Amino acid sequence: MLSGFPIEEILFVCALLLLGSILASKTSGRVGVPSLLLFLGVGMLVGSDGLGWIHFDNPRQAQFIGNVALVFILFSGGLDTRWDSIRPVVWQGISLSTVGVLITAVVVGVCVPWITDLTWKEGLLLGAIISSTDAPAVFTILRSKGVALRGNLRPLMELESGSNDPMAYLLTTAALQLLTSSMEAASYWALAGMFLQQMVVGALAGWAMGLLTTRMMNFVKLEFDGLYPVLLLALVLFTFAGTQLIGGNGFLAVYLTGIVLGNRSFVHKKSLIHFYDGQAWLVQIAMFLVLGLLVFPKQVVPVMLPGLLISLVLMFVARPLAVLIALAPFRLTWAKRTMISWVGLRGAVPIVLATYPMVAGVESAGLIFNIVFFIVLTSVAVQGTTLPLVARLLKLHRPGESRHRTALDVEISPESRGMLCKLEVPVGSVAVGKSVLRIGLPRGVLITMVKRGDTYISPSGSTVLLGGDRLVVLTPQLDMLDEAMERLGLRMVGPVAMQAGEF
Repeated sequence: MLSGFPIEEILFVCALLLLGSILASKTSGRVGVPSLLLFLGVGMLVGSDGLGWIHFDNPRQAQFIGNVALVFILFSGGLDTRWDSIRPVVWQGISLSTVGVLITAVVVGVCVPWITDLTWKEGLLLGAIISSTDAPAVFTILRSKGVALRGNLRPLMELESGSNDPMAYLLTTAALQLLTSSMEAASYWALAGMFLQQMVVGALAGWAMGLLTTRMMNFVKLEFDGLYPVLLLALVLFTFAGTQLIGGNGFLAVYLTGIVLGNRSFVHKKSLIHFYDGQAWLVQIAMFLVLGLLVFPKQVVPVMLPGLLISLVLMFVARPLAVLIALAPFRLTWAKRTMISWVGLRGAVPIVLATYPMVAGVESAGLIFNIVFFIVLTSVAVQGTTLPLVARLLKLHRPGESRHRTALDVEISPESRGMLCKLEVPVGSVAVGKSVLRIGLPRGVLITMVKRGDTYISPSGSTVLLGGDRLVVLTPQLDMLDEAMERLGLRMVGPVAMQAGEF
């Protein structure tokens, strides 16, 4: 890749690539372009078909870097996931990340042979590769544009994006087996058994390692605080590799380990969450740069037309059908189903999975990789840039909201992280005349102050609310308030003012 160059020149180029990617992402949200496109673009710019600074054509190395990056991205995502926010949508998320991914893969796979010269087996492989979603880029745009989604849409899509990568990985490996070997009926049952084993073992290993990791972080007294991130890193790698060795899905295991650990108390919790958030960004940038280097733009141009047609099938047929069937047992409005369908954004995972056929020596691997890459670019460019507009058209955005952290976001205790916001109790609200204890706020949501006229009240459970009261509410996530606000008829005024006079 950079062999033959002095170490200082290699480090200088790496520093330039990181700085360029970070500075590009600084402006990406303002112009409505997801960071993913810019990171990939930087890699393509300095690659063989661009400036020619770096020649990289090693799918195996790219696959290794991508898998390691995904381990820490999924762990960091789980670590920052609040169980209280995903508990109401856990079954919806599981359905989307399993049934939804399967339907997406099959629908795209069936359509591919009608659009390209690929066989139906190769079509299923391509469908499996692009079957998972990538929500982090979505929420970067939503936050930068000041658009927050109503209800439980955000935690639902976070849960889906964090848990559907293992399913896509299993479908890809199964499709590879189908393509590279002559399979009999018994082999299909073996694949089904392998899938069940991977999911069950991965889930159990993730839950068990989450509990074990919590105990180790709390009871292993290290002499130097700087060793705690190293200890956690070792446990994450052990979770992934150990789960893979015993026949489970390591990606699912590290994601669940992160969720279990993130919802329990352990030493240096806040600093470690920040550390692994930064690490996730680092490996994500590295992964996107490497995948960009692996792409030769001249080879992508011939597949633009079939890639565009497959993208349209994915966005307007496969994803909506998958959402419709996967969420059929649940009560959701058509607006929410439409929004979830449009958030079927494809990201780095499909590009990483597209290296598997290349490593396996599949004859059409190069064509599949280039088509997948173009589909990802199309999905991010079209869906990613129009998400705020679609949210407003569907009336699912929550205006007048700030997600800046307040002064309470300090490490007083592991449970003190949260956001302060102001709610108003209208005269006709259902909450009028009821005590704080009886209005039924979600668990973890606290009313910290009540302003009644010019009087400030420190409420207790017996404090009765009156029309016109203004409440300062501490909540782990603003999404948790949506159902209660709708049920009680409360109104969001905005973030808490930093000076009492502004409140």
